[in-house]
Amino acid sequence: MPSSVIQWFPGHMAKARRQMEENLKKVDFIIEIRDARMPFSSANPLIDELGKNKPRLVLLSKMDKADPETTKRWIEALENDSTSVMAVDLVKGGFKNKVSARSLALNKALIEKQKKRGIRPRPLRAMVAGIPNVGKSTFINSLAGRKAAMTGDRPGVTKSLQWVKASNELEVLDTPGVLWPKFDSQRSALVLAVLGSIKDDVVHMDDLAIFAADYLSKTMPERLKEVYKIEKIEETPWETLEAIARKRGWLQKGTVDENRTMRTFIQDIRSGKLGRITWEQPPHVSKEESEENSTTAEQAVSAHPEAAGKEGE
Repeated sequence: MPSSVIQWFPGHMAKARRQMEENLKKVDFIIEIRDARMPFSSANPLIDELGKNKPRLVLLSKMDKADPETTKRWIEALENDSTSVMAVDLVKGGFKNKVSARSLALNKALIEKQKKRGIRPRPLRAMVAGIPNVGKSTFINSLAGRKAAMTGDRPGVTKSLQWVKASNELEVLDTPGVLWPKFDSQRSALVLAVLGSIKDDVVHMDDLAIFAADYLSKTMPERLKEVYKIEKIEETPWETLEAIARKRGWLQKGTVDENRTMRTFIQDIRSGKLGRITWEQPPHVSKEESEENSTTAEQAVSAHPEAAGKEGE
């Protein structure tokens, strides 16, 4: 268990919430970007709360770092009549036409309504939203074909609102990354921190490394043994990290350099040295059950957050 509860809600994020609330009236739908490695934990309840009556296009970013089969299952779980979901590689790009096509399809009723009134359909307006470090600014720049938004591999780069013309059919409103004020699930907080959506200076690196080593030891032990050339997975996460440190030479005067070990292990995860990893599994809800209960898979996860963290159990 972590040595302290992770809570992080900087003042500029409280301001961003107010700005989102004010500007939702100006948009037709929401483009929500989540991290494909953690589709549950990177979903922001504030977006559900503030934009519950708006159609939504969910983009699972960093698909190249997530397990592809699990990503497919997440797409199936999250899609419903008002939500379209697609996985994207924001670095490689090439998704602009697909995003435009999905946006048009998602807002078909609005477009038809305008045509029936004799109104020439105007460009669709979308709010781009998500938690920090999921790639919103990179997405905006790719759509605009220029550097329209600041980018950075750290949370909190975007600090203000700006409109960007993506095409003749689509205009987007960039918003700062927003995290909710309290983490109901400490597991989600740890996953967010491991993958860099929470600033390192507000978390304990020991907590992150031990949590990650425990999860990976249970779900992909062979991967750990192969990457770090260790013979076996030890009884505790710390002992496994200690074995990795000795194998890699992360020592100080003959003993394990704990600080270096914890930080390097987390950096290896973030840089992809351990391969494509998805840290959460979608809930198992059949199509018939979903239709009968009119309950989306996303709502099922929200009601039972423990379902999102049981891969390999």
